[in-house]
Amino acid sequence: MYRIGIDLGGTNIAAGLVDENFQIVAKDSVPTLVGRPNEQIVADIAALCKKVCAAAGVTEAEVASIGIASPGVVDNDTGEVVYANNLGMRRFPIIPLLRRQVAVPNIYIENDANAAAWGEAIAGAAKGSRSSVMITLGTGVGGGIVSDGKVFKGFNSAAGELGHIVIRVDGRPCTCGRRGCWETYSSATGLIHSTNEKIEECRREGRHTAMADLVAAKGRATGRTAFDAMRQGDAAAKEVVDEYVKYLASGIASMINIFQPEVLSIGGGISNEGQSLLDLLLPLVREQTYGTGLIPETDIRIAKLKNDAGIIGAAVLGMEISA
Repeated sequence: MYRIGIDLGGTNIAAGLVDENFQIVAKDSVPTLVGRPNEQIVADIAALCKKVCAAAGVTEAEVASIGIASPGVVDNDTGEVVYANNLGMRRFPIIPLLRRQVAVPNIYIENDANAAAWGEAIAGAAKGSRSSVMITLGTGVGGGIVSDGKVFKGFNSAAGELGHIVIRVDGRPCTCGRRGCWETYSSATGLIHSTNEKIEECRREGRHTAMADLVAAKGRATGRTAFDAMRQGDAAAKEVVDEYVKYLASGIASMINIFQPEVLSIGGGISNEGQSLLDLLLPLVREQTYGTGLIPETDIRIAKLKNDAGIIGAAVLGMEISA
């Protein structure tokens, strides 16, 4: 049997047909075009489901389920997007409307970060574990929690805002209204902010940094700028990376101390640093985690599903983690 995953984003709607080996065998997408009637978004989702099936020569009868990964707060019991600001949806009955347009009986919906965490638990870096946490280091710091084989969502389906723990009181302002959130220091956005601050500091001090050269060549700083300059031996870049990893380790240690997951996986753009990031990170995390050396330790890994986390995570929403 096949499964369809829908990654419903503010810019694009992506759909993928996923086989029993968790491989995407057909994929398509259309612009979301937020601002139009939401019913048209549902119609596009239905059309994408039919297109990916047709592309692979699969009938809807061969599809076990459809899963939707959506931003915001969702309610799988009612099939509603309860609140998704960037989609303009409030209590929108997306699943009931989709059921009228596709012949697949099982349709699920989940918050996109939770879906990605579930995908890693079923088919990615945390496969084989019943307790895991995934964090994503992108524009913000997102995440999802799997506890005893189920996504942990809180009583109101809004749990898992991992990026909004405060790691520096009265620190950088956050979009959530607080100051010093983990997100403001450990997201790619936070790293870019730190990179630009250090470049400006070096300029004022008359100190050369390769980061400035990389920014001049590319036109802007990215999440890779400091890491790339550090690999060139740039001392200022190393200061940026060291501070970034310090804050990242602090937040990860807190996640481990709270949840004690079997696996913590790291996704998002910064995770492309791979093993070199883990080599810097792990010693700092181990220094700060409860019971280090005395109790089994959380395995910290790079997430595996990468850019397909949304689609695969959505596709496997109807599956269970085996005992």
